[in-house]
Order: sequence, then C-alpha cells, then structure tokens
Amino acid sequence: MASERRAVGESRATTKGVPVAALGLTKRFGTGSAEVIALDSVDLSIEAGEVVALMGPSGSGKSTLLHLIGAMDTPSAGSIRVGDVEVGALRGAEAARYRRSVGFVFQGFHLLAALSALDNVLAPLIPLREAREREEDATSLLDLVGLADRQRALPSELSGGEQQRVAVARALVNEPDLILADEPTGNLDSVNGTAVIELLLSLRAARGTTLVLATHDSALAERCDRVVRLTDGKVVA
Repeated sequence: MASERRAVGESRATTKGVPVAALGLTKRFGTGSAEVIALDSVDLSIEAGEVVALMGPSGSGKSTLLHLIGAMDTPSAGSIRVGDVEVGALRGAEAARYRRSVGFVFQGFHLLAALSALDNVLAPLIPLREAREREEDATSLLDLVGLADRQRALPSELSGGEQQRVAVARALVNEPDLILADEPTGNLDSVNGTAVIELLLSLRAARGTTLVLATHDSALAERCDRVVRLTDGKVVA
C-alpha cells in the first residue's frame, strides 16, 4: 500500500480503538457516460488506535472514503470492515446503530442552530432517550474542550473555533472507538486550527481512539502517525 509512515511513539495510551480494513473498495456515482468513479479499488489497512491523514486534491476521494467507513454511503464494490463489522453490508436500523458508535467531525460544524452548545453535544443521544441522563457527561466534555462557560450559548453566539470544539465534544459523547474528521480545520484560522489539532491528538493520546482525518492541512498531517495520499480515487505513492 502506498503511504508515508513514521514511527508511533512508545507512550501511546492503551488502545481502545478499532482497526479499519478496506479491500477493493469502489464507489461509483451516475451511470453510462455520466458515471464518476469516486473511489477505484482502494486497499487500505489502519491499525487500532492509529491516527491516519488522508490527503489529496479536491475530488480525490477523501470524503467519499470517510463516508463509506462511517456508513453514510454504501460501496459499489469491495468491502470495508471496522473491527468485526462488515460496514458495507449494513442497512437501515443496523447502519444507524453503527453510525452512533462512530464520532464524526465535519468542516461545516453541522451544529443545530436552535440548540445550545450543551444540547448540541447531547443531540446524538436523543434517539437513545439518554440525553438528560448523560447531561453530566456532556458538561464534562465541554469542560474538556475548554467551553465550560459556554454551554448555554447558541451556535450563533460562538466563534468558528468554539463551534468546532463543540463538534468535537459531540463526536465524543458516545465514547467512540473510531473518529472520522473531514477537513476539521478547513473553516478555521491558523490559531483555532492549531487548537483543534492539539485537541484531537490529545484526545487520541488519552483514549487510544482510532482517528482518520481527511485534510489539506500539511501541519495537521505531519502530526499524524501516517499519511495516505489519494488521486482520482486511488491510493498513490
């Protein structure tokens, strides 16, 4: 597999994460002359607790790969396994249950405008009817990301960096074994981007969670255990 690797430090926390394995993973959109191959027979193996950066130009397949790992889309061919779960085979309620076990961080934050920071963190728990019972956990997570005094603020009252930190706290509320981050620093200035990088990596160090990031940010990629480069839907040297 074509990738760049650096040694993982001996001080890594006891691994809580899960391994990820893709084999011949392919995703096509459209048909006939309008068909677009977003991913083309990708083979990829990620160790439990590893931090991997996906890099490549826009349209290279980074986000598509994250969507397939996260069961937000289904492959056209090939397989994707996370731990002992064959993700590509999940449908309906099983797919929804799996998605609740994964932490997602998006470039666009995707906070609910009418909810406070605290309620945005609790939002993934609403389908489980556990939101109120887990309020103390959500409050602790906001404290962890440096927003203990902003838990009642609406997204419109938060800076971009603060919104992204709420999004990170939301991604952690289900104590996931896997976090998928799509351009987590893409909408942030350098100061806030650096803060989010430090936050994500410190959480991995503390919890051993597997972390896969799609990014154009070379500073973020350099902090990861490994960089996997994609071009035109393929893993390349």
